[in-house]
Amino acid sequence: MRLRDELPVDHALATVYRVGAALCGAVLLVFGCLGLADGLGFFETDGARVAGLSSNGLLSLISLCVGLLLLGGAVVGGNAASTLNMIVGTSFLLSGFVHLFLLGRPANILDFGMSNVVFSFVMGLLIVTFGMYGRVSGGLPHDNPYWRSRHPEQARREAGVRGPAVGGPLPTRSPRALTAGSARRPEGRR
Repeated sequence: MRLRDELPVDHALATVYRVGAALCGAVLLVFGCLGLADGLGFFETDGARVAGLSSNGLLSLISLCVGLLLLGGAVVGGNAASTLNMIVGTSFLLSGFVHLFLLGRPANILDFGMSNVVFSFVMGLLIVTFGMYGRVSGGLPHDNPYWRSRHPEQARREAGVRGPAVGGPLPTRSPRALTAGSARRPEGRR
């Protein structure tokens, strides 16, 4: 089974994923452009500041590329934007931890300061939150498209009792197929 087979194709949360990717991508794009416009050397570690964060040419270029990647995800939208947000957000969090240990060391080639580490954590959490919103939870509501795609039998039963669930009707099976499927299940399982 592939991940894309389990994900709903079109749902209202796609807008959240797009907006999150676009906002975070725009912030990174502006930061990268400002750093490149200042003409910072690629591997300088002298503490040059851009928008309150220490930067160099390499960090500006990386920020520019990641910003463009997030903006591309916002254009594509849907599950692709959600997955991209989760991957990029997790990368930001990992980068924050790695650079926390590299502060003040010669291996700090991106010229990270403590403000950069805090920014990396905050931006990472923000991007991950946009990516996981409505997708990862212990108690998704039954009208959530992810819950419905993970529990199709129960969603069909509930749709038959309450009418179609939010987001469109669900395919139904004949009553005979439903009783045949429940007869094969061991007692106590639903």
